[in-house]
Amino acid sequence: MADDGFALRALRTALSQYPTGVAVVTTRSAAGPVGVTVNSFGSLSLDPPLVLWCLRRRSASLGAFTAAEYFAVNVLAAAQERVARQFAGHATDAAGGVPRADRFAGIGWHPGPHGLPRLDGAVAVFTCRRAAQLPGGDHVIITGELLGYDVAGWDPLIFHGGRYGSLTAAAASAALNH
Repeated sequence: MADDGFALRALRTALSQYPTGVAVVTTRSAAGPVGVTVNSFGSLSLDPPLVLWCLRRRSASLGAFTAAEYFAVNVLAAAQERVARQFAGHATDAAGGVPRADRFAGIGWHPGPHGLPRLDGAVAVFTCRRAAQLPGGDHVIITGELLGYDVAGWDPLIFHGGRYGSLTAAAASAALNH
């Protein structure tokens, strides 16, 4: 139970009813490229242009992101579920998951501005300078000043009810149910 009386599993299930986009946030560290899957990305302000995203305090990548001056948000396309799983550490291998150092293995990417990893096939990529980091319970809220962006305009990957999907698939399913 959480301190406020909510059963954590039930709360998580209730919150999963809100569909979100899926992104991989990337940066560079002394050890090389770092990336993590998030569904907590959003616009914070248009004037000045600011974005935000959240990362668990227990994440092995937290130190890299809180130390980095720049980061990129790669909004994933509907066909990139494997990429989302790999950067979340849920892809299967002999050890049962992908270690942080191997998350870029087999993933198409290229260095963008500030050497930031940009994932091939992303719907949009936002290049940011870290502006602030704030406590947010068991997460850290990271805000970024938007320096540039590219948009491909493809069907995005979405996450709803604990599953990945797409807007096209959701629309087709809705049409079949009417």
